[in-house]
Amino acid sequence: MGLKKLAAKVEDYKARLESGKASEIKSSHVERVLQKLRVKAADLRAEIDAARSADKKARLEGKLDIARNHIARAEWLLRELS
Repeated sequence: MGLKKLAAKVEDYKARLESGKASEIKSSHVERVLQKLRVKAADLRAEIDAARSADKKARLEGKLDIARNHIARAEWLLRELS
């Protein structure tokens, strides 16, 4: 699953929590998305290490920052659900 889809899921979960529909969110689903985000971040780190051009490294580092932000959001959401 791509970074955009994973980020959209986290945003959807957050919106549901804010609208009072937290009972519809299963923590196992958030954990699964969080695990996929962590794998994606590790893949991006490996790609950054293998990248040769500065442009590609910069683009991948931007994606990694986005992944890290969504990992933090998913962790926060998981704490809120507990």
